[in-house]
Amino acid sequence: MKSRSNQYRDLLVWQKGMKLVEMVYGKLTEFPKEELYGLTSQIKRSVISIPSNIAEGKGRKTNKDFIQFLHIALGSLYEFQTQMELAKRLNMIENINEIENISLEIEKMLNALINSKKEYK
Repeated sequence: MKSRSNQYRDLLVWQKGMKLVEMVYGKLTEFPKEELYGLTSQIKRSVISIPSNIAEGKGRKTNKDFIQFLHIALGSLYEFQTQMELAKRLNMIENINEIENISLEIEKMLNALINSKKEYK
């Protein structure tokens, strides 16, 4: 039997969040070096926050707490999506269709998970 603290690893949305982090870190090498402490740093923080908050919420004792952390993860996802859109508009990055698709998939999954947990409050 798995401990409660590791159950987050079984969540498909957490797994996809981790994949997104890996993909984004690979893409950030394309950014201009002068952005290392600017937009690059912001993107890293927001994308890492997505699976981190899913995991932290799963480790909490109540559904209410889990839902709260899922909302935080969703907010981090929206922040990430905005930062990536800005990077595209500023011509810092291109060819991010796969990242955008996974991001939208995670958004749908988070919303569905939040809605399903609200039913069992």
